Amino acid sequence: MSKGVRSSYSLSLPRNTSTAMTNSSNNRLQQILSHATPRELNTANHETLPTFDELPMFKNHKGCAWQVWGPDDQLGTINLLTAEVVRKAASDEIKTGQTVSLNWPLNFPSKPMFRRRSPEILLIDNHDRGTRDDEIHINSQSGTQWDGMRHFGLIDYNIFYNNTHIDSIPGGSICVSDPNNINTSHKHLGIQNWANHGICGRGVFLDLVRYYTLGGNPLPYDPWTTHPITVKELEACAAHQGVKFRTGDILIIRVGFIKKFNEVTQQERDALGSKPETFAGIEQSDDMKRFLWNNHFAAIASDQPALERWPTPQGTPHMHQTLLALWGMPIGEMFDLEKLSEICGTTGRYTFFFSSWPLNIIGGCASPPNAAAFF
Repeated sequence: MSKGVRSSYSLSLPRNTSTAMTNSSNNRLQQILSHATPRELNTANHETLPTFDELPMFKNHKGCAWQVWGPDDQLGTINLLTAEVVRKAASDEIKTGQTVSLNWPLNFPSKPMFRRRSPEILLIDNHDRGTRDDEIHINSQSGTQWDGMRHFGLIDYNIFYNNTHIDSIPGGSICVSDPNNINTSHKHLGIQNWANHGICGRGVFLDLVRYYTLGGNPLPYDPWTTHPITVKELEACAAHQGVKFRTGDILIIRVGFIKKFNEVTQQERDALGSKPETFAGIEQSDDMKRFLWNNHFAAIASDQPALERWPTPQGTPHMHQTLLALWGMPIGEMFDLEKLSEICGTTGRYTFFFSSWPLNIIGGCASPPNAAAFF
């Protein structure tokens, strides 16, 4: 349970929050928050959590969840991963002991997208001692990653999750030397909050690539071009696989980026880092927001570099703004799902115990996930 959750709730808006919300959503949310205890909200019951349309607006953004877990919350939708949710997921899903890593090697891609620094892994030979060290220099979002709450805010307002203004989060070097005296501004919304809690629960895998290419059919889209993945596609894939969602699931979607990366020439791979980014991904629609919120997923990840369709259509807000800034939902990108696809396709199991422990970086914006699936 987040330390920010209080024993009682009121509908007073966070500082500087717009009052632009419908009376119906205002009244319904007030009823939910005034009658539900923090434990009821954190046990992740569909009946106690508000629906997407019951959430208030912030300015022109629908579905603001800042009031759900309290004004001091640091976890967002990770609050849904309670001890009972994790226990049940482990009990239900770990049967054979088979495991699979969901992490691409830190070396890839060697020429990252979005103008990010190439990874550098330096092996240091200590000749006089017969030992070696290594030094690793990466952008935390150059490869497989969780986007954290400090990564993406509401662009027009410079506001991160829970109405945190960008000016309250210091930039530049974060120097921490005394573990008993860490500046609050360094810790606020940092990736260490998820690292200390863990992102563990039931993983639900929607393998769109396998779904579409069964029987030798071609994939009906190019993962490296702008293409929207719709709610209907996700629901159809889930129905085909026999998957039913439950609150606190970690949703993982295979769209095809890494599969294509493994199949093309090195010249084509290297070109990705020097041309405008275009990728398939989930659509930026209210229907998609309803699907993700109303199913109450704790986190979402895919094998694509941006999760959402990229670039966004002109005039359409980024889905990152809703997921990270309004909900505090972790966004996983460039997860290596190729081996997972083989196992799920062979066994017919598309749910598993998911475990991820991000790097414990105080004030970090993002992190490699250190993620694995357990069957």
